[in-house]
Amino acid sequence: MADYAALQQAVISGKVAQVKELTQQALTEGRNPQEVLDQGLIPAMDIVGEKFSCHEFYIPEMLIAARAMQAGIGLLKPLLVQAGSKPRGKVVIGTVKGDLHDIGKNLVALMLQGSGFEVVDLGADVKPERFVDAVKTNQPHFVMMSALLTTTMLAMKDTVEALKAADLRTRVKVAVGGAPVTQRFCEEIGADFYSANATGAVTKAKELLPA
Repeated sequence: MADYAALQQAVISGKVAQVKELTQQALTEGRNPQEVLDQGLIPAMDIVGEKFSCHEFYIPEMLIAARAMQAGIGLLKPLLVQAGSKPRGKVVIGTVKGDLHDIGKNLVALMLQGSGFEVVDLGADVKPERFVDAVKTNQPHFVMMSALLTTTMLAMKDTVEALKAADLRTRVKVAVGGAPVTQRFCEEIGADFYSANATGAVTKAKELLPA
């Protein structure tokens, strides 16, 4: 019988090999891949997010847990696609033009995947035009941008303007984050929401998904 409590604990503890083993074991027993995701991996990342909010976990622990979760998703993803399972929502994410920092962005991407979102990760140093192209191609619910330097924050405004110019702005919710970014800046550039951390970004994305 699939031990989802053990799978959750393995994710929380960042035990990659154990996550793979328990995920495979559940599949071998004939468990539905969506069930393994919904009852094993996603609740684990919810707990990790709560621990981060309570200052029990910090970024290193979150990254370790997220990578362990990714090991389980790697086994489930082909089966979910084959079964036609729909993701909770779709996100295009990237660090803006001129900025090569990606740890925070990677963490948000991993946490989103762990919460059932499909993530299109454009990487770092992403020009506004690439965000626009990605929205045209992927038709996501959200565009999420990260910046760690005050000098690159303005690229977020440029991207919002580029989405407007391409007549795409009303089709997506735009989120911004990163060390120098604030709620006030978010409002000034016309983005939809700001989060100071990965957990907040995922929580807000869940809230804003269309019913």
